[in-house]
Amino acid sequence: MTQTNYDDWLSRGRENQLTMAKNWIAILEGHAREKWNIPEEQRHEIDVLVREAGNALSAAKASEERTAALNALCRDTFDALTVKMKDIAKNYFLKPPLTDADFASLGLPHPDSAPVLIPVPTAQPVADLTFPGPHLVGLINIRAVAGNPPDAQSDYGVRMFWGLTGTPTETDKFRVTQPPQSGGDLPHSKFTRRKKELFGFDGEKGNTVYFCLRYESPAGQAGPFGSILSAVIP
Repeated sequence: MTQTNYDDWLSRGRENQLTMAKNWIAILEGHAREKWNIPEEQRHEIDVLVREAGNALSAAKASEERTAALNALCRDTFDALTVKMKDIAKNYFLKPPLTDADFASLGLPHPDSAPVLIPVPTAQPVADLTFPGPHLVGLINIRAVAGNPPDAQSDYGVRMFWGLTGTPTETDKFRVTQPPQSGGDLPHSKFTRRKKELFGFDGEKGNTVYFCLRYESPAGQAGPFGSILSAVIP
C-alpha cells in the first residue's frame, strides 16, 4: 500500500478546513466508506467534530466581541477536527483501495511513489471479564497476549466477536448452539479502538455469552483470533 505525504495537504483557514471535512463526510456517507474498509465510527466521529467546530466558529462570528473563551473554543474544536482528519487520512486513505481519482475527490495529493507497507496483524488479543451489574458483562484491559507484542501500525483496533446461547428472539435470531471453536463461529461483531467495552444483555440472565477477539489493521486486514472467553450473564 502507498499513502500520501500528510505535511502540506490540509487546507489553510478554518472555513476551508470545514469545507474539506464536510466533503469527506459526504463521500463517506456513500459506498466509499465500505469500499475503502473505513469503520462507521470514524465517519461518525468526524461528523460530530465538524458540527462542534462549525458551531464554535459561528458563535465567534456572531459575537460582537471575540472573547478569550470563544477564541479558545474555536482553537480547541478545530485542533480536534484536524487531528481526526490527519488520523483518517493517514490510516484509511491508502492506495489501494483508493485510486488517484479518489484522492482528487478528497482534495488530497496523489500518494508518494515509495510504498508504506502495513503488515497483517500477528498478535492475538485477550481481555478480562467483569460484571458491573445485572445483565452487564464488560471486557476490560484489552491487550496482546504476553510474549506477542502488538504492532502499532497493523494492530490498529480490535474486532470483538460474540454470541449468546438460549432461545432466539426478535432482536437476536442467531444463537450459539454449541461451544465455538473460534471467533468465526460467533454471529455478531463490533470494532473498537478502546481498551474496554461494556455489553448489556437485558433479559438474558443465566444464558452464556462467548467472546473472541482479533486485531485488525487500518485496511481491515485481520490477525489471528485469540482464545474463546465465556461467561454466564448475571
